[in-house]
Amino acid sequence: MKTALAFDSKKYGRLLVQTLPSTIKTDEEHERLLKIVEQLIEREEEELSPEEGSLLDLLATLIERYETERYPRPASLPHELLQHLMEARGLRQRDLLVIFGSRGLTSEVVNGKRQISKAQTKKLAAFFHVSADLFL
Repeated sequence: MKTALAFDSKKYGRLLVQTLPSTIKTDEEHERLLKIVEQLIEREEEELSPEEGSLLDLLATLIERYETERYPRPASLPHELLQHLMEARGLRQRDLLVIFGSRGLTSEVVNGKRQISKAQTKKLAAFFHVSADLFL
């Protein structure tokens, strides 16, 4: 069994002084911190000290925040999410007939030609075991 190593605040402070992490505002700063993360990741997890592990967590959080703000993912349309859920579960349009009632309506909704009604949203959420908000 692996024994827990004590966290050394002074050692962590020295790592912070060397790294100087802060909110990322430029692509250059993003690249600089990414290089440090890559160096830490290249080492085996068992080789990282608790202080290095904390630094890695901090840098990953800063990088994730920057990337989320700098490169936001476009919101998916409800029918695109429906298509993704169907694909992930290996379903076909005919499997959704219990929700939509007809092949034509099912096809129109799945292909984005018709919006999903509130009643259909609730049925889809229950069917796929997801939040109804995904289809709004």
